[in-house]
Amino acid sequence: MPNLKPWHKVATPREDLREGKPLDASEFAVHLDQVRDGRANPDYQDPERFFSRTFMTSSLIELGGEVVRRLSGERTEANAIFNLATQFGGGKTHALTLLYHLATQGQKAAGWPGVSQILDRARLKSVPEAAIATFVGTEFDSIKGRGGTDGTPLRKTPWGEIAFQLGGETAFEEVAQHDAEFIEPKGDVIRDMLPKDRPCLILMDEIINYVSTYRVKGYHNKFYNFLQALSETARGEENVVLLVSIPASELDYTSEDESDEKRFRKMLDRLGKAIIMSAETETSEIIRRRLFEWDPTAVSASGKVLLSKDAVEACKAHADWVVSNRTQVPQWFSVDHAKETFEAAYPFHPALLSVFERKWQNLPKFQQTRGVLRMLALWVSHGYQRSFKGAHKDSLIEIGTAPLDDPQFRSAVFEQLGETKLEGPVTTDICGKKESHAVRLDVEAVDTIKAARLHRKVASTIFFESNGGQMKAEATVPEIRLGVAGPDIDIGNVETVLDGLVDACYHLSPEGNRYRFTTKDNLNKRFADRRANVKAVDIDSRVREQIQGVFPSGEDVERIFFPDKSGQIPDRPAISMIIMAPDRSLQDDSTVRADIELMNREHGKSARTYKSALLWVVPDASGPMREEARKLIAWEDIADEGLNLDEGQRRQLDSSTKKARRDLKESVWRSHKNVLLLGKDNSIKDVDLGLVTSSQSESLTKLILSRLRQSGDVEKEVSPRFLVRNWPPAFKEWSTQSVRDAFFASPAFPRLLDPDAIKHTIARGVAEGHLAYVGKTAKGPYEPFCYKETLDAADIEISEDLFVVTAEEAEKHIEPPQLTRILVSPSQAQIKPGVNQSFVAEGLDQFGGDYNVDSVTWSATGGEISSDGVYKAGDEEGNYLVSAHKSEVSGKAEINVAKEEKAPPPTPPPPGTLRWSGEIPAQKWTNFYMKVLTKLVSDSELKLHLQIEAKPNAGLSDRLVEDTKAALRGLGLDDDVASE
Repeated sequence: MPNLKPWHKVATPREDLREGKPLDASEFAVHLDQVRDGRANPDYQDPERFFSRTFMTSSLIELGGEVVRRLSGERTEANAIFNLATQFGGGKTHALTLLYHLATQGQKAAGWPGVSQILDRARLKSVPEAAIATFVGTEFDSIKGRGGTDGTPLRKTPWGEIAFQLGGETAFEEVAQHDAEFIEPKGDVIRDMLPKDRPCLILMDEIINYVSTYRVKGYHNKFYNFLQALSETARGEENVVLLVSIPASELDYTSEDESDEKRFRKMLDRLGKAIIMSAETETSEIIRRRLFEWDPTAVSASGKVLLSKDAVEACKAHADWVVSNRTQVPQWFSVDHAKETFEAAYPFHPALLSVFERKWQNLPKFQQTRGVLRMLALWVSHGYQRSFKGAHKDSLIEIGTAPLDDPQFRSAVFEQLGETKLEGPVTTDICGKKESHAVRLDVEAVDTIKAARLHRKVASTIFFESNGGQMKAEATVPEIRLGVAGPDIDIGNVETVLDGLVDACYHLSPEGNRYRFTTKDNLNKRFADRRANVKAVDIDSRVREQIQGVFPSGEDVERIFFPDKSGQIPDRPAISMIIMAPDRSLQDDSTVRADIELMNREHGKSARTYKSALLWVVPDASGPMREEARKLIAWEDIADEGLNLDEGQRRQLDSSTKKARRDLKESVWRSHKNVLLLGKDNSIKDVDLGLVTSSQSESLTKLILSRLRQSGDVEKEVSPRFLVRNWPPAFKEWSTQSVRDAFFASPAFPRLLDPDAIKHTIARGVAEGHLAYVGKTAKGPYEPFCYKETLDAADIEISEDLFVVTAEEAEKHIEPPQLTRILVSPSQAQIKPGVNQSFVAEGLDQFGGDYNVDSVTWSATGGEISSDGVYKAGDEEGNYLVSAHKSEVSGKAEINVAKEEKAPPPTPPPPGTLRWSGEIPAQKWTNFYMKVLTKLVSDSELKLHLQIEAKPNAGLSDRLVEDTKAALRGLGLDDDVASE
């Protein structure tokens, strides 16, 4: 986006506008009588100042040139009689004032801005000074008359006043009797009252007003006769010019006024030349010359202001935007000449000026020049003041910047509209009150829209574009885009803002892509009343219903809605998605996080085993969801009323209901962006999904699982190598059930979408040689033993009795068993000298399994030992060894020979009770279970008290502690593990 300077730093308004003192509307009207007697505003009274603020339109140059030429005595291409009418921006009285100053100043006028253009048109070198007479129909009173008390003769007729202005008492004497008897003079008398030594210019304005006032006295006919005689006389003179202004139309004309207007116009058109003071494309130049200060030397050959570099850059940027978006703007805008159009209107946006030509000029009370200048003067003054105070950076003065919040400006606008019935809609929907809808929407909008005041700009543009007296008063979307968008505004925001205004405003009526403000309350007002009365219980029910709708079933994930107790949440090895109640949001409930942490640890009164299986979905805030639910219920209530709506209202109701239903759904999606789950550090972590919309997935369940898969918190499946890399150090065999449970109990593992996916992982691992799938037998060898063979995943059983082992361990069981260790039992004994003690030898292979050692060689010290392991102690007391040998493997036991026992014998167990305590090698644990415990479990009451003390070579890790806890919980045992 180009860095464009704000208009108020490039174009300088007139001093009074800068100071916040814009002229009153009446001061934009030129009164010839006030100019003549010195009472006019300095802008009109001071000739040089007047010309500096007047743009020489082609109409002014043509009229001025022709009048000056005739006053100089040239009769060719110079009429004597002119009948003036105007279109928008022409200014008939302004033209009369210009001629007045030229004629009174004569040669002094040559240096004023624009006079050279008039002289060029007249083909003259100087302006002739002339005698001047002005007659203004709204000012002259024929009852009281003028003079008589100020040392001048009393004049009660138009001809008496004109004669006096042209030649004083001498000229008045020529028509004194005519004035006294109110008889119109004829040609000879008129010639006698005209000056003989200089040119003569007679300017008559607002004549129909005079005619209408004195019609009852018959003066209208006398005035007509006089004007006809004056015109005929002026035509015969070489340097006399008569200009008469008859308005093109007037709102308050009576039928008699219309009749007289036609009569006067027909007579003047027959005797003289009709001039239409039309500015057409020069309107903007007229306006900016009247409202801004410009360097008088910086003008083009045609007299137009030359823009500064900053102004040209702004115009080019806006023109480039229009060209780039030609399909988005109205067809009436000349895209091919966009730059020239923007430069001609600067600092105004061309759409601002054109709206008065396109639409407002048809209003019955619209004052084409005076009213627009009054409005724009207030507009510029307010805009200049606020641009500095509010640091506004608008590069052009746009329609949307209209200060409609100012009562004085609104009054000027409604004066042009001819009515004030839109006062309420403007202040309610646009601005003028703190709670005005467009103002409120801007405050609540995103920064880009808020900074641009886009809701207010769009609403103001609709107001101006949808008024003006057209048969179908409306603002189209292309017109709105042209009025507010540009290089510093995203065009897509216009539609966003329009949607917001349609939803909020009470008097804005949409119809397709057309909008208008009316005095009639729309459905939004009825909607606002219904919304205020929606019950809280209905809102809560609708929100909960919508939440359940965006978390549908069928995702292979159990959904738990709105729990308040941990017992309501299952403890099982599978993902569960827990959706918290809408009032348990992160913003509304400060306890929700603590409650989640507690329920994640507990399951009812027990500790939770599968803590990692829980995914907590927590709303960000309940307010937006509740508000959208309130809106939907209100629209549905209106639909249920069976109102007699017109077609447009029915479409709006249908559209608004659908939008409210869509907005409620989207608010639920946006709110449920927070997922809480167990992190790898065994504490609850937050996952923020960012901006969530329904277009991103079929359901929120799928979207959440997809995002968690991207982060690795959830997996569809894992590879066999993952199991090998994360093998618990304490396990040689890892039961398939423990493998599966680890994915839902240990935060070190990702959660599996399908718990049975672990079967596919094991089957792959077996086929690829990363794992072996085995079972244990009482004798020691694995059975079954599946390794490097194809298995169907369905054949894998998830059980505590079936295991996986690593490839390294599996390879060991492919080798022939070899004796690697001999255990001598008992390993310690205490006997008296000469007493016998029996010893037994057991063999272990390299896999920890039993190995047959029926024939071993026994040896001993301190006594004798037989070939079957019976030791006989000698007579000497002391500590001795018993050894069993086979091949190169041996095992030993310790014997203490003493005459007296060192400690009393243990208390014998009670009858029928068997007790044993001792240390079991880790490698013998399975054998101990199979050979000892299984015999006791089958037909007796067995109680086990076990104490484990492990010192891993690699050190004790948090993960090993957690894995051990998880395994204990999986067995239903207390997971209170102490670690140092």
